[in-house]
Amino acid sequence: MTTADNVPLSVRDEVLAIAASCNRFGLCISTCPTYVLTQQENESPRGRIELVRRMFEKSGRPDAETVAHIDSCLSCLACTTTCGVPVDYMHLIDRARAHVEANYQRPVGERVLRALVAALVPRPWLFGLTLRAARPLKRLARWLPKRLKPLVDLVPAQYPPRSEPMIPGTYAAEGARRARVMLVPGCAQQVLAPSINAATVRLLRRTGCEVVVPKGFSCCGSLTLHMGRHRQAQQSAQVLVAALRATEAAEAIDAIVINASGCGSTVKDYGHLLGNSPAFAVGGRRVGQLAVDVTEYLARIGLPAPLPNRTLAVAYHDACSLRNRQRVTAQPRALLAAAGFAVQNIPESHLCCGSAGTYNLLQPAAARLLGERKAAHIALTDAAVVAVGNIGCITQLARYCDRPVIHTVELLDWATGGPKPASIAHIDPCPAIVHTAEQLPSEEAIW
Repeated sequence: MTTADNVPLSVRDEVLAIAASCNRFGLCISTCPTYVLTQQENESPRGRIELVRRMFEKSGRPDAETVAHIDSCLSCLACTTTCGVPVDYMHLIDRARAHVEANYQRPVGERVLRALVAALVPRPWLFGLTLRAARPLKRLARWLPKRLKPLVDLVPAQYPPRSEPMIPGTYAAEGARRARVMLVPGCAQQVLAPSINAATVRLLRRTGCEVVVPKGFSCCGSLTLHMGRHRQAQQSAQVLVAALRATEAAEAIDAIVINASGCGSTVKDYGHLLGNSPAFAVGGRRVGQLAVDVTEYLARIGLPAPLPNRTLAVAYHDACSLRNRQRVTAQPRALLAAAGFAVQNIPESHLCCGSAGTYNLLQPAAARLLGERKAAHIALTDAAVVAVGNIGCITQLARYCDRPVIHTVELLDWATGGPKPASIAHIDPCPAIVHTAEQLPSEEAIW
């Protein structure tokens, strides 16, 4: 059965139950980026929860103001780290976005932009071709429609040499095999930073892992899920479930390794995403149980001994999807330290950098403010490089930071015998300077 606006009753009941669990304590607002920026109640988690509750209680088309407040949420889930209940805000906002997508008619410009993002980014070959073809548009950016400018910003001024998507197949372990793992190569990452997957495969093989890259798989569904395209996200998830089944037809997989934390947050939740699918519910739960961030897995099996003369001061940025959804914070820092790097924390580390999946494409003004704010805090450290566990954050921070931004696994690969990443080729290893929290300037000195 469905409601008047075609919302399954089970979804409506789920949303209203989540909304009812909110006691409106307000602990969430201190960690919510959009509330910090605007000081508006409807730009806070508890304000949005009330708007979503009202939207699902009444039938028909959502109003434009409610849609605007739902759209402005980053889904960073910082609110869930301070919630006293806790409220299942992640599934509530996902359901809200799907409801908006199904029942709200956006302006033409927004519809075109969203359709382009959903069609291009999940397909590495098409996304890469589009970025190359769009390079001349960077010189014409001032005359393009405002809504399309964020997409043009993704196009590098000097595009790197053409790189093929991650080649499917089995990569043998170096030495005695300790484990057999599947690597999720991602979609945008294969185009924007193929070096991340290459470093991941080298490092896993060096630790004794046989690495399987599945055929016919790219996007995990995270990008489209956060755009409210629930069915498209489910279809992507089903492809990964089928890929696991095909892979395990020969031999069991010990873990599904993911090196983009935004993807990891979604894949770990496949049990919920595919929970109502008779054909894929069991497979979805198995994928979710096997899914692990690359730093979680490396912390579990241990790093090879690091090589000498790799010392750098590294500022570690917590991607929201890794910190707030997966609660993986200690492992990346411990691995970097074990590899010989001097790890520095970034002030106001709980606040999102503004990437948030497609957020910096769809909400560029707020994303810019958050990116500049994060970069200002990074500038307070003495780090030579910024380490991050998510391609979205890397792309976002690279626009605003005054130092290289690189994936954690690339540093770990270099420290244990891999090539030096091109983005830090100009930086010489040196004795690191580690500041304590007391030595860093206060946040009030900046803002």
